[in-house]
Amino acid sequence: MSNFNMAAADARAARYDHVTITFHWLTALLVLTMFTLAEARSFVARGTPLRGDLIFVHISLGILLAAVLILRIVWRIATHRRTAPAVSGLQHAVATLAHLALYALMISQVSYGFLMIWASGNEPSFFGLFSVPPLIVLDQPTRHVMGELHDYTAWAIIAVAGIHAAAALGHHYVLRDRVLVRMIPVRK
Repeated sequence: MSNFNMAAADARAARYDHVTITFHWLTALLVLTMFTLAEARSFVARGTPLRGDLIFVHISLGILLAAVLILRIVWRIATHRRTAPAVSGLQHAVATLAHLALYALMISQVSYGFLMIWASGNEPSFFGLFSVPPLIVLDQPTRHVMGELHDYTAWAIIAVAGIHAAAALGHHYVLRDRVLVRMIPVRK
């Protein structure tokens, strides 16, 4: 890419607004924390208080992730602000597809989590402050299916998010463009 084209691409690559940046990094933190808690749980003996605590925090953060996803989508629709693509053509199409995949996977993941808990006859609790009552009645075999989907989807999210992060780092360190910089909080 010539210097002229790179300068034009950088000019189009305006920063995201503070709310969008906050939602992005909060979502990443929640997903990584929840994944870590779920994986750590598998190393703790069943029936122990620690295992119960890990599940309790995982579920509470899942409720928070559901709220963040809803607010994030509402914010995106309400602001109508679209940052100009920092890349063009195939790279932009692949980035768009990856973002859509992450949204679809996270929405599915949260849904599977709620459905799995409701199918076991429980209500997900947000740190003991409130519970989310069932919106649908499900049976025990459905709980197993939702649990399997929840597990597989978690790994899919980590894989797609890992590729997303690697691509952002590649843009920053190899291509030396502003793709990553657009999503980094501004230091004052």
